[in-house]
Amino acid sequence: MNKKLIWYIKAQIGVLLFPAGLCLFGQAVANRIAGDPWFWLGTASLVAINAGVGLMIDSGLFAGFPKDD
Repeated sequence: MNKKLIWYIKAQIGVLLFPAGLCLFGQAVANRIAGDPWFWLGTASLVAINAGVGLMIDSGLFAGFPKDD
């Protein structure tokens, strides 16, 4: 695959996973306050948040578009 395409896919998946994890975290907090089961939802939220941040860092999203080698 093209290097720029791989960079784009990694960056976009990371950008989508991070806010999805935050939404899951908010739902887990709401479930805990309501007394509903929350543990597995909270665990899934932490996995999604960390995976999103990791993919964004790994893709170099913060440094910008990859340079041509």
